[in-house]
Amino acid sequence: MIDYSNAITLFIYDPLEVSTMTLHVTNTLTGEKEPFEPQDPENVLLYYCGLTVSDPPHLGHARSWVHVDVMHRWLEHLGYGVRHVENFTDINEKIVARVGEDDLGESEAEVAETYLERTITDMRSLNLLRAEVYPRVSEHVPEIIDLVETLIEKGYAYESNGSVYFDVTEFEEYGKLSNQDLEEIETQGDPEERSEKRNPADFALWKAGGVDPDAVHQHRHEGVDGEPTEGLTWDSPWGEGRPGWHIECSAMSMTHLGETLDFHIGGRDLVFPHHENEIAQSEAATEKPFANYWLHCELFQMDDEKMSSSLGNFVTVEEAVDRWGTNPLRTFLTAGSYNSSQLYSDETIAEALERWDRLERAYETAVSALDSPAAMSKEVDEELRATVETAASAFTEAMNDDFNTREAQSALLEIAGAMNRHTDDDGPHDYQGLQEAVETLEELGSILGLSFSGSTTGTVDLAGDVVNLVLEVREHERESGNYDRADELRAELEGLGVEVQDTDDGPTYRLPRD
Repeated sequence: MIDYSNAITLFIYDPLEVSTMTLHVTNTLTGEKEPFEPQDPENVLLYYCGLTVSDPPHLGHARSWVHVDVMHRWLEHLGYGVRHVENFTDINEKIVARVGEDDLGESEAEVAETYLERTITDMRSLNLLRAEVYPRVSEHVPEIIDLVETLIEKGYAYESNGSVYFDVTEFEEYGKLSNQDLEEIETQGDPEERSEKRNPADFALWKAGGVDPDAVHQHRHEGVDGEPTEGLTWDSPWGEGRPGWHIECSAMSMTHLGETLDFHIGGRDLVFPHHENEIAQSEAATEKPFANYWLHCELFQMDDEKMSSSLGNFVTVEEAVDRWGTNPLRTFLTAGSYNSSQLYSDETIAEALERWDRLERAYETAVSALDSPAAMSKEVDEELRATVETAASAFTEAMNDDFNTREAQSALLEIAGAMNRHTDDDGPHDYQGLQEAVETLEELGSILGLSFSGSTTGTVDLAGDVVNLVLEVREHERESGNYDRADELRAELEGLGVEVQDTDDGPTYRLPRD
């Protein structure tokens, strides 16, 4: 009779188990890290304040997109249905400023359509899950007008010279998101609005007429001929005009997700005035909380400045994906948590490319060993199995700790390291332990949007690109006198099988043979 008493139980990573663990998030509204409690125990309502389609999407946009995508994936992994809505702002003076520029289009609608097409292409190239719907402002003008009428009827808004403004003094909790005292807010909106407003801090819900020419000129690129148009306008009870910026998101989110959201997510730079004003106008209209959890993504930094279209210091998504590929780029973008600042530099890109290369090589080596004759059914590597179990738990703990992708990524690298240690020799290999490691890396990697089974989007030779970037960083360290760090980088490359030789003309290398 066979004795099974000493058989080792294989760790099975069960996503249903993690659903019992509590997700905590940092809520800008309270300034506290709080346990997440959805309104519906089965479904989550998530709204992301999306892109104004007036320029090519850049890495700053990609960073927020990817982190919202990771949130979406983790919430689904926890067992929730995710109703994810993300808007496109296709009415804006910045869009009007592009009319007649290059081949973008001869009207606000045409320019918006041009950039919208590029934006969707870029989103697909980043392996983002699709939202439930992508509402556009131009589609929701009737809902915007209805919401403005409600605010007037309830005494929170007033008409002035064909425009409509929200009276911030009527909303007692104004400033609760940004922690600002109403008396300290000097003014909002364009300077010419001041004569029309009751209070300097009042903001526009509806603007009479077309786009202000001065606002268009402010955003117009040099060398563009011709006078800009006034943009699209719509009929309203107060005359012809255009929606104010802040009212747009309130109308779109409530149209598709109802009066109270679980998550409202956006960039840190939108806390005031945009999100503060969204709260005021939405809660004034419905007398209900607009969103229970406000999450804000920090911005990219380039030379102590945020990466932005207005500053012109950006790398486009298209350029980045083409140069580095989707998986390495997502590794870079998730190297820091959504609410921590992240620096864009050659060094930080090189580090991310190296990390992805380590993950990918470990995966490929493990799959090769798994499918080899050296993979044995009775071979047991307790260290491999224990490391995978511990790393999977660490990944779960990190993601439930405010979507901490930095620590989650470290957990993936722990699994990769264990796989490498196990496959260092020719065998025998622990078939079941190695299979579990491979499947866990696939499962958890997919939550960060990483794909180990498909080809990487992009046109670069990833391995060579990684080595070149690491060697550039190494040379910089040597020139700065940081010889220990330079030696560490060389040792890391050699640990991956890359032979590095220093010559009078600079370093050369040889990649390992497959």
